[in-house]
Amino acid sequence: MGKTRILIVDDEAMIRNVVREYAEFEGFEAVEAGDGMEAVEICRKQDFDCIVMDIMMPKLDGYSAVKEIRKTKPIPVIMLSARGEEYDKLFGFEIGVDDYVVKPFSPKELMARIRAVMKRSASAQTETDRLVFEGLEINIAGREVLVDGKPVPLTPKEYDLLFYLVRNKGIALSREKLLEEVWGYDFYGDDRTVDTHIKMLRNSLGEYRKFIVTLRGMGYKFDS
Repeated sequence: MGKTRILIVDDEAMIRNVVREYAEFEGFEAVEAGDGMEAVEICRKQDFDCIVMDIMMPKLDGYSAVKEIRKTKPIPVIMLSARGEEYDKLFGFEIGVDDYVVKPFSPKELMARIRAVMKRSASAQTETDRLVFEGLEINIAGREVLVDGKPVPLTPKEYDLLFYLVRNKGIALSREKLLEEVWGYDFYGDDRTVDTHIKMLRNSLGEYRKFIVTLRGMGYKFDS
């Protein structure tokens, strides 16, 4: 089994260098790209276990690069941004970003988030569960959700959230617990992140949104 491969995409050489040094110290193999266009070209020729992608870059921005890469490869992505507005984060999650780090950031924290994202991705690939709740069919191994026989496209984070709720069926889960387990770290009490993803997930599930039960003042649970 080879080294974990990380692609670092940022138009600032200093940031790329810092992230690469920490990544190599962690035992990762790191490759750099100076803009989104270069990142897309590299990903066409090489495979990676995780991508650290800046948003604001020349030629092709990070969001557009992620959309293009995700057409052919489901590589976990952590976005870097100097902007921390809520809409930026939500847009990133909607297009399938796995995590979001606002500059300036701690390289050590970034390494921890990379490991958390890859751990979730690896565990999802080894799952063999196929579960059915009325017209809702969930294939955890294949990361596929069917509503009345029709595939429903979800973002990676929506898949992770639904799978965690299902695995803990009937158990009351606080927002803090969901943040810790699904996102893999402390979100510093940003409960809106969980609520927003629950809303998007419910919209995707149609009438089977009824299985995701709101526990007022606490969190949620999956109950069929």
